[in-house]
Amino acid sequence: MSTDPTQPRKRRTYTKEFKESALKLADEVGCAKAGTDLGVDPSVIRSWRRDRRQQGDDAFRGHGNRTALEAELARLRRENIVLKQEREILKKAAEFFVKERS
Repeated sequence: MSTDPTQPRKRRTYTKEFKESALKLADEVGCAKAGTDLGVDPSVIRSWRRDRRQQGDDAFRGHGNRTALEAELARLRRENIVLKQEREILKKAAEFFVKERS
């Protein structure tokens, strides 16, 4: 199988499970040996190791998936919008009842 040098290489994607097992193997035999055995560049495994160290459980969450903090922030922003709308409705209702009494 030959590759066309004018075509860009397709980026390989790996599952979270593959990354976790690759890191487990790298912890046992080292990044270079694990990379060779799995057909992955050792620098990629080192990058995964750094990501896991920095992000903990949020590492390898995939494209478009939010961290726990991002999800909480989005929820709070939605809640804030609803609360502002409710406050505006209550203000208008209070104004209406003040006018009715006069």
